[in-house]
Amino acid sequence: MSKNFVDTTDEDVIEGTVVYMTDREAIIDINAKSEGVISLNEFRYNPNLKVGDKVEVIVDMREDKTGQLILSHRKARTIKAWERVNNAHDSGEIVNGYVKCRTKGGMIVDVFGIEAFLPGSQIDVKPIRDYDQFVDKTMEFKVVKINHEFKNVVVSHKALIEADIEEQKKEIIGQLEKGQVLEGTVKNITSYGVFIDLGGVDGLIHITDLSWSRIIHPSEILELDQKLNVVILDFDDNKSRIQLGLKQLSDHPWDKLGEDVKEGSTVKGKVVVIADYGAFIEIEDGVEGLVHVSEMSWSTHLRSAQDFVNIGDPVEAQILTMDRESRKMSLGIKQLTQDPWTDITSKYPVGSKHKGIVRNFTNFGVFIELEEGIDGLVYISDLSWTKKVKHPSEILTVGDNIDVIVLELDVQGRKLSLGHKQTQDNPWDKYEKEFSEGTVHDIELTEIVEKGATINFNENITAFVPSRHMEKEDGSRLGLNEKVKFKIIEFNKDFKRVVASHTSTFRNDDKRNKPKIKNQSMVESNEKATLGDLDALADLKEKMDKK
Repeated sequence: MSKNFVDTTDEDVIEGTVVYMTDREAIIDINAKSEGVISLNEFRYNPNLKVGDKVEVIVDMREDKTGQLILSHRKARTIKAWERVNNAHDSGEIVNGYVKCRTKGGMIVDVFGIEAFLPGSQIDVKPIRDYDQFVDKTMEFKVVKINHEFKNVVVSHKALIEADIEEQKKEIIGQLEKGQVLEGTVKNITSYGVFIDLGGVDGLIHITDLSWSRIIHPSEILELDQKLNVVILDFDDNKSRIQLGLKQLSDHPWDKLGEDVKEGSTVKGKVVVIADYGAFIEIEDGVEGLVHVSEMSWSTHLRSAQDFVNIGDPVEAQILTMDRESRKMSLGIKQLTQDPWTDITSKYPVGSKHKGIVRNFTNFGVFIELEEGIDGLVYISDLSWTKKVKHPSEILTVGDNIDVIVLELDVQGRKLSLGHKQTQDNPWDKYEKEFSEGTVHDIELTEIVEKGATINFNENITAFVPSRHMEKEDGSRLGLNEKVKFKIIEFNKDFKRVVASHTSTFRNDDKRNKPKIKNQSMVESNEKATLGDLDALADLKEKMDKK
């Protein structure tokens, strides 16, 4: 009759000897009145079984029909296996196990004939990427957990490694010194550095201590499980945080620079870092120089290095300053081209006409770039002959191309004074003849203002007509939009002021025909009228300025 494990735990396990073997069975002598029989199926794990071998058995049935004892080797093994597993768990003994296969979350291991579970996290101290490499291998384990209710056994190989590592760790930590060179293995790679296993003790190589040259990510030069020599740079009091270096094991590239690399020499390199104030150029691995933004171009309009270079760009530059002791150098790119101010007098003599680009505005004018590195200023007063410009942005936009004439040139101060209106004829020169005093014009009265009216001769000339000059020949006054003859009685080109009269076209205002002033009151009256006309002219000028 068949019995389960629980029912057989009290049975005695007996050691017997194989005395005879058939194709299907093994005859076992257990020093009883008769020998016992065991099916060879129970010895499949041991195909080399032979006569004379000692085996553990348990009496499964006292006697069969032929009077022979029926023994069980499998049950005996199971009982003994559980005894061994329990003892190993209690004592911490190291046991051997055979890895049979993979399973979900780990491996199945045969320990003393019992199937135990080896979790994936308990195989090794480092993450396992290939589980199949352990199948069909015999390894050492510690029994870490037994569940008697469900007959589950959990084993760990990692626990053995950790115990060994802890011993090694104590030994290594006790011997650590700054400057010491050790062999390690790359354990983990991060964006900020690489963790190195020094044999149970971990240290960190910061990304800046990996290479003399700049790198974006440590994986550019190292890979997992790579063995390498490192130097101890520093550690904390209990040596739990160890700072390592790799680049320190090789000479600093600055120390290997040739004598031909000096101030004034030309070097080639590539852009490795860009900041607003400039760019760092690597001329050799680990040797960098700074090109300040002001040294990138003769142009004065570079606001940031990004306007001129990109990461990875090949660059040719001249060494401006160099200090081997502090390992610093400054470079210049513009120095490899001629300073545009060198032949400024021949290229931009006073009176010459050129095209330029509007670069930026100020309250008093606009800066025009004639070529890279050559700027000139056009004052507001030199923008237009006819318009009253309060700010350059009223008539120009950054990036516009405009014509200019060189008005003044200061080579020493590297300053150019330019004019825009001078590229065109002054229309008031023509107006001075067309609208000279005494000329008569048919024109429409366009607006009534205080103390008079205005008439528009063209888009630039608006004349003022004082009230006393609006009288018609029949004694009535001119009305809005009336088209009549007007005589110019004042034309001032400098102040752009024009005064006209309709009355003067039919009345002779010669001093000889004017009535004599009979008393002081008439004088005062005339003075007031004249002052009134001046006020009206001032109003008219302001209105013209606005236009």
